[in-house]
Amino acid sequence: MSVKFGTSGLRGLSVDLLGEPSSLYSAAFCRHLEDTGQAEKGAPILVGQDFRDSSPAIAASCMGAIAASGFTPIDCGALPTPALAFFGQKKNAASIMITGSHIPADRNGIKFYRADGEITKDDEQAISAWAEKLKGTVDTGNAEGEDMSSEAQALFTARCTAILPEDALAGMKIGIYQHSTVARDLFIAVLEHYGADVVPLGFSETFIPVDTEAVSDETVGLLKGWAKEHGLDALISADGDADRPLVADETGTPLRGDLVGLMTANFLKAKVVVTPVTSNSGIEKNGDFEVVRTRVGSPFVIAGMMDALKSGQDGVMGFEANGGLLTASPFRPADDTIAPLPTRDCFLPILSALYLAAKDRRPMSELAKAYSLPVADADRIKDFSQERSGALMAYLRERDENLSAFLEPVGTVAHRSDIDGLRVTLEDGRIIHFRPSGNAPEMRCYVEAKDADAASRLLRQGLSLIEGFKAS
Repeated sequence: MSVKFGTSGLRGLSVDLLGEPSSLYSAAFCRHLEDTGQAEKGAPILVGQDFRDSSPAIAASCMGAIAASGFTPIDCGALPTPALAFFGQKKNAASIMITGSHIPADRNGIKFYRADGEITKDDEQAISAWAEKLKGTVDTGNAEGEDMSSEAQALFTARCTAILPEDALAGMKIGIYQHSTVARDLFIAVLEHYGADVVPLGFSETFIPVDTEAVSDETVGLLKGWAKEHGLDALISADGDADRPLVADETGTPLRGDLVGLMTANFLKAKVVVTPVTSNSGIEKNGDFEVVRTRVGSPFVIAGMMDALKSGQDGVMGFEANGGLLTASPFRPADDTIAPLPTRDCFLPILSALYLAAKDRRPMSELAKAYSLPVADADRIKDFSQERSGALMAYLRERDENLSAFLEPVGTVAHRSDIDGLRVTLEDGRIIHFRPSGNAPEMRCYVEAKDADAASRLLRQGLSLIEGFKAS
């Protein structure tokens, strides 16, 4: 069975999640909540889902297990993950989101949330332990929950329409790549609220796995074609569950997620920014804030934010390299205070980037260029087994000589970081970072260089080295 916890919830093949596994882990989550005093029997547990074909059936199994465990399932329908988490905070209720985010359509996942936000790695371990104890004893029937989808959507819409000043985007023509993201209708409503001229594009009834961290050539081609055809000032989109933003400039060229996160930090006037080691190395030089680096994954970013709060700091936010943005402190960017939302959200960063371009009355491409970040690029090799990636990482870590010999075709090692994967700075200042995916059979490569050609060349070389590795 493929089901396991990764960097963002429980993931696996859809066929492996259907039935007993989704029931088992939902029941384990209920027992964990009860065991830790986070919820009592009879308490509501919210359930949301994305637009994958398998999501409704998995959601029904989860609600069946919730009901059988003595809790009250609440059906929030198809909605963005940040909307579900925000509704859970307001209702003081735990929640479960059925989504595989950006991974292929034959896969799916389950994200678990406490009433105060995402579960921690300790929570994951406890849920896994309960699943092992309960195996073979869980009711695998389905159930329906009380429908609160409209209330959940309305609450999050109110949050999103309080971020910017009135008519903040008036005069901007913005394309929305709708595809199969659960944010597609809300994007239209929010951008029109701020006065933008909205052009909906690429609606799909079939699920399309859009990865906002490694945007495919096919997606870039669509964006560039639409930008030219419609004379757009920008394009936006998101992954399947709308916790990762995609912002493209007036030419259809996507902005990297960490750049969008940096823009948001400056828009919010943040004082502490927590971000993984994979985010651009130039972030520290582009804002008046402290930067804390972590391992990849929102649980680690959240832990870093909570540590900052405990030390008495305020103005605390975080973002991942994919642009998913989290806030641990309240912020007041316009007339209303925005409550903390310590889970990834695509709306706040998208609105921040669009507003900065609108306020300065300059093209999005010029706004991006003004940050003068090293050029970063990233891609992944699919169908690269976790056994093979594990063998590669073990080999590179075993001896310095192994790492030096492996990278000899691209450069000389100056120093390395083991925070998450292997991030190597070469003597000429270029950066190459190898990291196995935490939730899919993929090997990722991240690079930085002084210009786009150098970054593209280094990325191709890095991927070629990965593909050529043969475990002994």
